[in-house]
Amino acid sequence: MARKMKTMDGNTAAAHVSYAFTDVAAIYPITPSSPMADYTDTWSTQGRKNIFGHTVMLSEMQSEAGAAGAVHGSLQAGALTTTYTASQGLLLMIPNMYKIAGELLPGVINVTARALASHALSIFGDHSDIYACRQTGFAMLCSSNVQEVMDLGAVAHLTAIEGRVPFMHFFDGFRTSHEIQKIEIWDYEDLADMCNMEAVEQFRERALNPEHPIQRGTAQNPDIFFQAREACNKYYDAVPDLAQSYMDKVNAKIGTDYKLFNYYGAADAESVIVAMGSVCDTIDETVDFLMARGEKVGVVKVRLYRPFSAKHLIDAIPDTVKRISVLDRTKEPGSLGEPLYLDVVAALKGSKFTDVPVYSGRYGLGSKDTTPAQIISVFKNTEKAKFTIGIVDDVTNLSLEIKENPVTAPDGTTACKFWGLGADGTVGANKNSIKIIGDHTDKYAQAYFDYDSKKSGGVTISHLRFGDKKIKSTYLISQADFVACHTPAYVRKYNMVQDLKDGGTFLLNCSWDMDELEKNLPGQAKRYMATHNIKFYTIDGIKIGKEVGLGGRINTILQSAFFKLANIIPIDDAVKYMKDAATASYSKKGDDIVKMNHTAIDRGIDGIVEIKIPAEWANAKDEDLTCKATV
Repeated sequence: MARKMKTMDGNTAAAHVSYAFTDVAAIYPITPSSPMADYTDTWSTQGRKNIFGHTVMLSEMQSEAGAAGAVHGSLQAGALTTTYTASQGLLLMIPNMYKIAGELLPGVINVTARALASHALSIFGDHSDIYACRQTGFAMLCSSNVQEVMDLGAVAHLTAIEGRVPFMHFFDGFRTSHEIQKIEIWDYEDLADMCNMEAVEQFRERALNPEHPIQRGTAQNPDIFFQAREACNKYYDAVPDLAQSYMDKVNAKIGTDYKLFNYYGAADAESVIVAMGSVCDTIDETVDFLMARGEKVGVVKVRLYRPFSAKHLIDAIPDTVKRISVLDRTKEPGSLGEPLYLDVVAALKGSKFTDVPVYSGRYGLGSKDTTPAQIISVFKNTEKAKFTIGIVDDVTNLSLEIKENPVTAPDGTTACKFWGLGADGTVGANKNSIKIIGDHTDKYAQAYFDYDSKKSGGVTISHLRFGDKKIKSTYLISQADFVACHTPAYVRKYNMVQDLKDGGTFLLNCSWDMDELEKNLPGQAKRYMATHNIKFYTIDGIKIGKEVGLGGRINTILQSAFFKLANIIPIDDAVKYMKDAATASYSKKGDDIVKMNHTAIDRGIDGIVEIKIPAEWANAKDEDLTCKATV
């Protein structure tokens, strides 16, 4: 079955597939899950129909606890109900989650996994919130990337409906929820075709109804509570095989190979990592790189985390394995090990892998970047039974040393990095660029936007990749083909030119002539450009913006300059697509605004100035860029 390709982020993918199976969505927004509720609300207002032929009824509550209560009540009334949340919001749902699971109600919660506030608040991603729910009775299904969010989201809903066990479908906050990828999307007819409509009907018939009253939600004494609690066992025992059967249906329709635990790597691997979430794509890419060097490595990707099937895990691990490293994206102080590690150790006990050493690693807390270099250090580690990656731990000395930092992305992948000021339009322009390239070419595309909690007014760094092969680089770009700086003050604050590969292109938005460039560029930037054959261009976006009437809104000017210099698609085509996008975006504001943006696009191409790098820059000295406090 051929599916349409579309460029979208993880939240959009989750909302698209979730909407199909949802009668009611009870919501309370929390970062980074809010867009899922926004899309559901928009589509409902526009009259989009789910697979049952209805628009979704959406209700916004006054807290996440209220949203969870509404989900519980709605499910009891016979409506397939969904919510979207993360972090502290998910924890507020826990009391209701026990009830929903205990009463075998097939709800689904889509979670953009996010750090919990401990010593400090973090709005960024890790798995501390979802791990805090593993005792509730919800089945837990993990997606590693935007395509999997689309595909496994369907598995979560389909399995919940037939199996009567509620599901939490989770994926990494920001890294997957806000990453934009070119993916294949489900047609609702195909989703309806896989849905057990008989099970839907039976669920609706079990609804609380005054026409056929039943007793539910009682208080029980010791004589029967334990017995009744054990009565759900058969439903949980059935979930792994049922989830696999729906993965098989998905596989049959779209040619994938989803399993409860997917193995990727050498058939005779000796070092294997077990992990779940977006890091799995980085590990895939690293495995490909190491296997090309003849190394025997592999990864087991955990999809169904609860119920945890030891049998399926053991079947996924190669018999040749000599050491297993489990990566957890959380920290449980005082525990013998993090949750996934403990599950893996328990699953392997008494199996053919009883004597294989299992190492426990922590990574990626609060969205800390996890790179192929760090993954290589995990594969090589034979000394530290417990370790961390991504930080330098000079207190308890748990971190693994990085000994090599190779480029592991497939040949032909173009990496671009844009430095902007929060709310200056850089992120919006890059979202347009990625969609233009994704939707109008055969290339794969990926975009991720790195910014701090302040967002507006803070530094934003856009990471864009394009290529002819699937992009699995779920980490920040540190070796780029193209770097643009949209805020000239940044050149003395950040090492950005140094992120360029040899022969790369640097575009600086500034009004400086050659004398001012000599004065304002730090010596280390000059020397790097001169000694690494960097192509250097400037553009005066502010001046052009004023001349065409856009003032400080210069994102379209800089976007067209990027398309001219990066040469990813023919510039004439790029101009047409940019102008079409500007017309669609600004037509409601009048023809004058549209015309201004069209002019800005043309001027952005014409306004680029090539800077010939002076030979003496190769000898430029480093400058101290630190700010001195004045008393």
